[in-house]
Amino acid sequence: MTKRKGLILDFGGVLTTPLLPAVADFETRERLERGSVIQRLYLNRDFVQMTEGLERGSLTQEQWNETAAIHLGVAADNLMGRIFSDLKPEPLMLQVADTARRHGIRVGVLSNSVGTRPWDLYAGYDLNARFDAVLISERHGLRKPEREIYELMLKMLELPGSECVFVDDTEQYLAPAAELGMATVLAEEPRKTIGALQAVLGIDLLP
Repeated sequence: MTKRKGLILDFGGVLTTPLLPAVADFETRERLERGSVIQRLYLNRDFVQMTEGLERGSLTQEQWNETAAIHLGVAADNLMGRIFSDLKPEPLMLQVADTARRHGIRVGVLSNSVGTRPWDLYAGYDLNARFDAVLISERHGLRKPEREIYELMLKMLELPGSECVFVDDTEQYLAPAAELGMATVLAEEPRKTIGALQAVLGIDLLP
């Protein structure tokens, strides 16, 4: 069996608490019907293309906010920040990253960006100090699930795909990683995710 020397983690929903409960709390605060954000934004083909532009850095978060506000019938001011205001760090997964690095595993973050102004999803995590490589999609004009972004992540970690494991909470983003030889883990409840990672890496990640 190939020894896995690299661990690549998605950010939102992996190193943070889950996204959907935060969205549901936003809908409650804004007195929107449950499921409105998914239905009006993320199942709207035209708006999905806008979000892909945001992820690639060709659209600003403020531009996204303005259009999303029209679809939802709410105020545009810091809309992305309001939608995800209840996201918190996921302490167990952050501990996993720290433990893996202590075992000599190179750990990277691979995240589709949601922009950083006026709201910065990554603020307070000190990613550059805490991880060996950080790839935020908008800085490179790419997005998951494009093969090139996974290849760039491997280049930044200086490892082949066969020596890495990739964790994401979006199942469709796992296939390109697997095609490059990575082991893949679908992030679910943190302890279940950690159990799967321990089996792949062959080390204890929690006390």
